[in-house]
Amino acid sequence: MEKPLILVTNDDGITAPGLRALIRFMSEIGEVVVVAPDSPQSGMGHAITVDNTLYSSKADIDQTDGALVEYSCSGTPADCVKLALQEILDRKPDICISGINHGSNASINVIYSGTMSAAIEAGIEGVPAIGFSLCDYSWDADFESAKEAIISIVNGALKNKIPKGVVLNVNIPKIDRRLPKGIKICRQARANWKEKFDKRTNPRGKEYYWLTGEFELLDKGEDTDEWALANDYISIVPTQFDLTAHHAIQELNGWDL
Repeated sequence: MEKPLILVTNDDGITAPGLRALIRFMSEIGEVVVVAPDSPQSGMGHAITVDNTLYSSKADIDQTDGALVEYSCSGTPADCVKLALQEILDRKPDICISGINHGSNASINVIYSGTMSAAIEAGIEGVPAIGFSLCDYSWDADFESAKEAIISIVNGALKNKIPKGVVLNVNIPKIDRRLPKGIKICRQARANWKEKFDKRTNPRGKEYYWLTGEFELLDKGEDTDEWALANDYISIVPTQFDLTAHHAIQELNGWDL
C-alpha cells in the first residue's frame, strides 16, 4: 500500500530538536515533507505575512532524519502550511503534524500557539492535523519517551479519521524519562495569564517593556488537559476553529437591537 504523505511543520524553527525528533518518528509511518520556519516563531498565533515578501528554499540540514525533502520558510507557522499546500506539495497530504513544541500548549496557551495555528491552518484547508507539545522548554528535552504514544496517536488519526472541523491539541507531560501513565481525552482547562510588564531603560535612556507573568489555573475539574498533565497523562483536546459561541445565539436574539 502507498505510504501516507505527512506534512511536518513547527514554530520553534527547522533546526529545533523537537522537530527533528518528530521527523524521525513520522518517517516510520509515511513519506515526510517538511516546511518549517527558518527561525523561531513561538507565540505568533495565527499571524500571516501580508506586508513583507515571503521566501522559501530547500533546507540544507546537517543531519538526515528521514524526510523526503525539507524547506525553510521566512514566514510564520501558518505561512509554512499555506505555502506547502499551495506551492510545494504536488498532492494534498494525508495529515499535517506540527511540533514537537518545546513547552506546553494546554489550556489558554492554544490561543497564542504557533504550533497549533499551523495545525489549524491545515484543518481549515481540509487536511487532518495534530499539534504535539512537550511540557519542557529545555532545548535538550527528552522527546524519545513520547515516541510510542505519538506514533500511536498519528496512526489512530489516519485509521479512524479526525472529525471534520477539528484538529487535535496533544500535550505531553515532562516526567523525566519515564513513560506517561496513558492518554486522556480532555476539555481545555479554564486558565489565563496574570501578566505584568517589566519596565526598563536601555543604555541610551529609552524605556522598553519586557512581558512577564504567572499562569493562573481557574479550573479544578478532573477532565481537563491541565489535570491530565499534572497527573502524568498525555492530554488530547479536540479543538475546533469555528469560534462561534453557539450557546449564546439564542440569548443575543433576545436583545432589543
